[in-house]
Amino acid sequence: MTPHAWSLLLILTAAIAALIILINSRLRIHPFVALIVVTVGTGLAAGEPVAKLASSIEEGAGGTLGDVGITLALGAMLGRLLSDSGATDAIAHAIVDRAGTRRLPWFVAGAAFVIGVPMFFEVGLIVLLPLIFSVARRLEAQGGTKGSPYVLLGVPAIAALSTLHGMLPPHPGPLTAMTGLHADLGLTLLVGVICAIPTIVLAGPVYARWIAPRLADVRPDAELVAQFTGPARQPTAASLPDGPGAQRRTDDTGTRSQVPTGLAMCAVLVPVVLMLLRTLAETTLDESSQLRSALTFLGEPLIAMLAGFLFALGVTVLSGNGEGEETRRSMTGSLQSVASILLIIGGGGAFNQVLQDSGIGDAIASAAEGAHMNLIVLGWLVALLLSLTTGSATVGIVSATGIVAPLIGTGGGLEASLLVVAIGSGSLGLNYVNHAGFWLVKESFGMNLTQAAKTQTTVQTLVSVLGLGMTLLLSAFA
Repeated sequence: MTPHAWSLLLILTAAIAALIILINSRLRIHPFVALIVVTVGTGLAAGEPVAKLASSIEEGAGGTLGDVGITLALGAMLGRLLSDSGATDAIAHAIVDRAGTRRLPWFVAGAAFVIGVPMFFEVGLIVLLPLIFSVARRLEAQGGTKGSPYVLLGVPAIAALSTLHGMLPPHPGPLTAMTGLHADLGLTLLVGVICAIPTIVLAGPVYARWIAPRLADVRPDAELVAQFTGPARQPTAASLPDGPGAQRRTDDTGTRSQVPTGLAMCAVLVPVVLMLLRTLAETTLDESSQLRSALTFLGEPLIAMLAGFLFALGVTVLSGNGEGEETRRSMTGSLQSVASILLIIGGGGAFNQVLQDSGIGDAIASAAEGAHMNLIVLGWLVALLLSLTTGSATVGIVSATGIVAPLIGTGGGLEASLLVVAIGSGSLGLNYVNHAGFWLVKESFGMNLTQAAKTQTTVQTLVSVLGLGMTLLLSAFA
């Protein structure tokens, strides 16, 4: 390590501290603005030529948004269409209606896993709340459930949604890390699923069984429960799960039309199946094969998400749940909800590019080689600390990706995919009062701060630690 390299690391440390201060100051500067300000300051302090600094910022932001932005926008619209068409509700009821009382937490986790593939954490939880509240109220009326039925069913949903949000593309965090680390899409999906399943099981149904009796007094506001489920009533044969094939019931879904469960499931899985087919084609088919070329094209994240969106649009039209103008307004609203995330991702891309162009990336690589720190642990730890201190998992992921990217060279291979999952896992941990998801869970379930910490904070920290453990376990076989 040369004195100049040490000075660059000191500049990076100051930049991260400045980013944390700007986001958490009384001004509460938006993370995008904070990232751009810190990026400019970092480039100037590191001695990057002024004439080149602006182009570095534009190249970094534009390149990242070009890879991720359109896919993310299509994913947001896909999630809204699935909700508007009733596809997600059909899937959730079809899964839960097949469960007995003891298996309900597992089936809720399964429903959240499927629904969470195309949806962000907050959106997925809002979509699932009617189902969780409806089933929990039935359990509450029946009696015999140890502890709060709302916690018993809510924790598995939180675990599944947060795990997918942090570990699997096409969610924005993993997709951004995958792009920055040049990781293979199919391999990252495979690694993500392998890491996600045991993580969801332990942080979801298993932890729910333990914590629900200890939070027996947790119950959402009665008006909120009624808003999602309709007027309270005693369970009857008609109100309890109807068995296989049960779809949307007029008592808790209003006048919306039924959506066949198989069609709903296809709408959710179209993007994932196309991306997996691409990986299968690249692995098994000859490079000159026209089928391989076609599947590779269809499996590109942008094309796969577009196909999923068009399929969901067709489901919406066929189900009769949306007029043209109403659907357009719904799509506009879905884009508004991700505009902030897009800007943060762009700002993170600019920050990453300046780190590389100024030579800070090389200094990081040199320091990491001297410290002999496990790269997976380093990526996880940086994402965890930045997410905790800035209140943004996206900031944690994009910044951690830029910091560790120089350490894997050109990227690719199993190591890059494991690092994507580790960074995404790190961004989920210690989710507390400076995270929007914490307040959504707290207010939705009528919890105090302590109760919310025992559910949202603890569940996401479990997901984070278990995700790290799974990536380290898989790395031993690399």
